[in-house]
Amino acid sequence: MLFLYDTGIYLYTLFIRIASIGNKKAAAWIKGRKGLLQFIENSLDKKISYTWFHFASLGEFEQGRPVIELLKSENPELPIVITFFSPSGYEVRKNYALADYVFYLPTDTSTNAKEFIRLLNPRMVIFTKYEYWYHYFEELHKNNIPLYVISGIFRKEQVFFKWYGSLHRQMLKWISHIFVQDESSRELLENIQIRNVSVSGDTRFDRVAENILTVKKIPLIEEFCNVKSIFIAGSTWPEDEKILHYLVKKYPDWKFIIAPHEVSDNRINEVKDLFNDNITYSEAEAGSSEIRNRQTLIIDNIGILSSVYQYGKMAYIGGGFGKGIHNTQEALAFGLPVIFGPEYLKFKEAVELVALEGAKSISNAGELENAFLYFIANKQSGDIARNYIQEHTGASRKIIEQIKLNV
Repeated sequence: MLFLYDTGIYLYTLFIRIASIGNKKAAAWIKGRKGLLQFIENSLDKKISYTWFHFASLGEFEQGRPVIELLKSENPELPIVITFFSPSGYEVRKNYALADYVFYLPTDTSTNAKEFIRLLNPRMVIFTKYEYWYHYFEELHKNNIPLYVISGIFRKEQVFFKWYGSLHRQMLKWISHIFVQDESSRELLENIQIRNVSVSGDTRFDRVAENILTVKKIPLIEEFCNVKSIFIAGSTWPEDEKILHYLVKKYPDWKFIIAPHEVSDNRINEVKDLFNDNITYSEAEAGSSEIRNRQTLIIDNIGILSSVYQYGKMAYIGGGFGKGIHNTQEALAFGLPVIFGPEYLKFKEAVELVALEGAKSISNAGELENAFLYFIANKQSGDIARNYIQEHTGASRKIIEQIKLNV
């Protein structure tokens, strides 16, 4: 099984190299790892033992961020290193103020894992939600370095619970403690004899609750809104945008903010071609004076969507016509009822909000309009959304109380 795993890592890296010829994200992935271990060796202070946080991408960073900030507030001198797997996380947070260093994670090979951990000499390691890397976990275990997974979520369809999942089950055994989001995850792990588990909840609730208290105004967005009602569509894909187009055309008295999940030039041009009377955020930044008179604003950057939600009346969350919906919590925290496509059952908060009528799932443009009109008529749905977030905060404190023994 390990041979197949290592072969998969090799083939994945090869695929990224080939894709990098014409794909900016893949090119950034390759460029960021060129000479990486030497760069890390030249950067780190060999006398320091760091606390290491790893995140797959930007979403996982925002999920784990409350733990970093709480840990740092109680231990201001604590040296922290952050790694990212994806360029979308690294490029946005490479200058994060609370980290001493931010790096890409070297590819998970036995050689890389041994060298990286030798250089970093971590006192404690925290992974958030996703990503289980065999060689890194094994090397941490060999060196008796505490490894935690926070905001973990497990489903019976995952490889850990399959007959062929022995290698992945071994990874779980090397984790010092797993903090899971819900009881069903704990029970699944219990069934495969993984008992070093606590139900702490989802740290992202802490992050979005904090965001509404510290959010900054965005003058360009305020100018666009121009006292109109605002519908915000976040992390959209082409399938989402096709049905949103119907709503935009039918309700000219509303203004719409569209934030595609990917912001490559091709994707932004696709969105511009679909929606009439639009302007992009970068065009407005460049000095266009037409922003307040346009019906649709297209967000063509990464990192501001969580703040944009403060201006909305309701939100649509993309991804529900693909592998699954993206982050609903940022919108819910501002009291926006949310709408999304049919692929949402993997997400506990989405399932619960649908039952509470703070969210609605749709499958076509007609159902989208019905959900839109329902939320206009039922203002209490926004209160349901906001209250749900507030009732689920506190996971970060539970985690800190356990891991701080290793600080």
